Amino acid sequence: MEFLFADWLGTPAWFWLAFIGLVVALTAFDLGILHKEDREMGIAESLKLSAFYIGIALLFGMWIWLARGSEPAMQYYTGFFIEKALSIDNVFVISLIFSYFAIPAKYQYRALLWGIMAVIVLRGIMIAGGAALVNEAYWVLYLFAAFLIYTGVKMFFAGDEPMDVANNPAVRFISRHMPVTPEQHGQRFFVRTTNPKTGKLVMAATPLFLALVVINVADLVFAIDSVPAIFAITTDTFIVYTSNIMAILGLRALYFALAAMVHRFHYLKYALAAVLVFIGTKIFVADFLLGGGKFPPALSLGVTFGLITAGIVYSLWKTTGAGEANSPAGTDEADPARNNPD
Repeated sequence: MEFLFADWLGTPAWFWLAFIGLVVALTAFDLGILHKEDREMGIAESLKLSAFYIGIALLFGMWIWLARGSEPAMQYYTGFFIEKALSIDNVFVISLIFSYFAIPAKYQYRALLWGIMAVIVLRGIMIAGGAALVNEAYWVLYLFAAFLIYTGVKMFFAGDEPMDVANNPAVRFISRHMPVTPEQHGQRFFVRTTNPKTGKLVMAATPLFLALVVINVADLVFAIDSVPAIFAITTDTFIVYTSNIMAILGLRALYFALAAMVHRFHYLKYALAAVLVFIGTKIFVADFLLGGGKFPPALSLGVTFGLITAGIVYSLWKTTGAGEANSPAGTDEADPARNNPD
């Protein structure tokens, strides 16, 4: 029993165990009951499942509020909304990756599931490393803040450049060091196939595995923005990690709805740019203008939620009636010949 109340990264161990249990339960329910068989998810089902995950995330925030107080809860909600908004850009990239490798829609959900499982581990490593840096040297937060301001300004003025999947270092490394099948093999990541040069059976990666690897590499790139953003809100490792993971858990469900209308969120990036600049600036405001006092968490949450909401509403208004030609290419029309970069 003492172990349950032992401090682990500033939070009692039972909090961490409860969260891990929730993640495992949600994943088992999703994969074992809702999606036992590979099938294409419709937009209506995607929205309903997304609402379920968002509801769970909001309830988890209420639990934090009751167990630890209002300030950690508002910090959790702020981090959750930032990560959720940033994931919309992630959806566009994932859509391009699936399209490039011609992954059928019915296999995309399972690939996203395994991708998110990897993200949970990778984000944990990144957040643990960030927490260790901040605990050893507080001034690292100023580097995070300056990076967020720089990223926000760059995002505001940057154009919309599509991801070059073919030249992704991970894709080229795998393609050079092991065989890659030109065709899909259902939900399998690896298959045994005959080497055309030697005639021997060898283990080969499938396009689904390449897509999974590129998705995780892309997430690491996105984490460079999102992890410092949440550390700029709070240095509480539990809040940083849980807000990140709760936002990501629902991404696989939200993907199928957003992928069909991601072209309608064109102006959201300007709101996200403003959010990153605001979050980075408030570190300097709190430490140098408020004499080390805390920036009001309620104000941070209000400004963040207001900017993101304004960006979504304005985007939907400006793109009303936008044609399907602006949306990402569907996976059914992708060229299978592009599956093997070499």
